[in-house]
Amino acid sequence: MPLSYDDSQRLKELYDVCRDHQHQMLGYPVSSDFDYHELWPFLQFAINNVGDWGEVSNYPLNSFAFEGDVIEYFCQLFHSDTDRSWGYVTNGGTEGNMYGCYLAREGFPDGVVYFSKDTHYSVMKIVRFLNIEYCEVASQANGELDYDALEAALNANPTKAPIIFANLGTTMLGAIDDLAQIQQRLQYAGFERDEYYLHADAAFHGLIIPYVDNPPQYSFADGIDSISVSGHKMLGSPIPCGIVLALKEHVDRVSHNIEYIAAADKTLTGSRNGLTPLFLWKFIRSSTEQEKRQRIQRCLALAEKTVQVLNDHKLPAWRNLNSNIVVVPKPSEQIWRKHYLAVAGDVAHIIVAPQTVSDDSRLTQVIDDLVSDKAKEEMAS
Repeated sequence: MPLSYDDSQRLKELYDVCRDHQHQMLGYPVSSDFDYHELWPFLQFAINNVGDWGEVSNYPLNSFAFEGDVIEYFCQLFHSDTDRSWGYVTNGGTEGNMYGCYLAREGFPDGVVYFSKDTHYSVMKIVRFLNIEYCEVASQANGELDYDALEAALNANPTKAPIIFANLGTTMLGAIDDLAQIQQRLQYAGFERDEYYLHADAAFHGLIIPYVDNPPQYSFADGIDSISVSGHKMLGSPIPCGIVLALKEHVDRVSHNIEYIAAADKTLTGSRNGLTPLFLWKFIRSSTEQEKRQRIQRCLALAEKTVQVLNDHKLPAWRNLNSNIVVVPKPSEQIWRKHYLAVAGDVAHIIVAPQTVSDDSRLTQVIDDLVSDKAKEEMAS
């Protein structure tokens, strides 16, 4: 039965909202410059990636081969390979973070999760859901973990295995925790390498850091045990998604053979979206590594230009190194709502995404409004 006129109008109204706002949300980490028209025919199929993409499933409508390609790409990006690491396409960064914490808990049942106060809010849901003891650690002014505070917290729990939840790009400020510094403080506190777990939340910056000049430490070669990255943020996807990777020695603890799908399942969710691996695969295969690097470098260059322009107008804007997140003083509610800027405390941020590089007219308008807003505030005072 076809939809009623009223229901059809509701859909049209939603379409209009999506069309009008697709490229306008400068405060949120979404890349919207994608074109996946070649994948539209697959929307007619019940594609379900249930189980391990590396095995033959009894459910043939899957995109396992493509998911495998995606995981292999990310393994290379984070200096590992599919012999040493395993992962899968998730429904977003939070699932990947939960998976990393789940693996850590299985290895260290009495462990303590340490994370900075600037860590994404989902970490509190994760530690409560998994019933893991946790310790929130202070951050530095730029959002980076306070390493002295971490060491003090570690010394306060000398008999409990540390599970470190490190940020490779915090949500609001784009801060990157220093993995070498973290591991040094773990050593100072008396923990050997096999006595702790190091998870990296790289939701947004995981697809930025590998393409910058002189990147900070961020990979399996630098000692991480697992990493979570969002796919809809810097790559771009019409459906939220992400990837999680972990060392196989950790994954093997949670692998179970499921008879009715004739395969092993190592994931959190069982049935998984079979379309999102196709979106990620299409993006990865349709651009060279040099083009990916240029895409990132252009975002970073425009972010730095934005900081300079705002500073020239006496607005104390700034950004962390290797981040396309521009931090500004919190403007009036009229301005941050108009431009969909994310706000927290006394700051807001602008995210320079690839679509903003292609058309910076909206960014120019934001800058003009921030400058005008500051002038009005000064006049009023």
